[in-house]
Amino acid sequence: MAYPRSGTLVVLLIVLEVLLSVGHSSPHFIQSRAAYYETPDGLGTPSGACGYVEYGRDLRGGNVAAATQSLYRNGAGCGAFYKVTCKNKYLCADSGVIVVVTDHGEGNRTDFIMSPRAFKTMAKQGKDKQLKALAVVDIDYKRVPYKNPGHNICFKINKSSNYPDYLSLVLLYQGGQKDVVAVELSQEKTSDWKAMRRSYRVVWDILMSPPTGNLAIRFPL
Repeated sequence: MAYPRSGTLVVLLIVLEVLLSVGHSSPHFIQSRAAYYETPDGLGTPSGACGYVEYGRDLRGGNVAAATQSLYRNGAGCGAFYKVTCKNKYLCADSGVIVVVTDHGEGNRTDFIMSPRAFKTMAKQGKDKQLKALAVVDIDYKRVPYKNPGHNICFKINKSSNYPDYLSLVLLYQGGQKDVVAVELSQEKTSDWKAMRRSYRVVWDILMSPPTGNLAIRFPL
């Protein structure tokens, strides 16, 4: 497999093992507050701390958020999904919104700073402008699995990859309630697993002679 130099190619790799890494999830809702940041198109920002760059704008249709350090955890929490429900019963729908963490941000006693689209999605029909005018709202939230048929987990080949000496992957989706803390790569149908390095937040790479051909990937403890 020759690694493409373009960063726009999304590649699905073979998942051989279930995600086993230890995470920080809770079956119960947690009380907190949420705010939002402004963008010209209402989507996320391509300069988010997780390293998604342009893909960070419209993951989950732009329903993305910056999370406080307790959830961001120096990048280990990037890609996690949270169900967020606004507690203002007059302005907010009961359905809430599911956001994916793409950035780190600290606010006034907030756990999330959302994209404008995510923040407005919590509103009842016709109440989005009134909700935005509040700027900060009380919320309940919990971590949830990401359910998208056909996309258990998804990587893209990073444009910094240089065949055949260097391979860099960006983790676009990780669907479980647990964190990816280790990644191993091998050529398909072999047992020669090589550990990848967390280069930067959601970016994993392998420096010396990465496997070629059809690749398999796993997530050990």
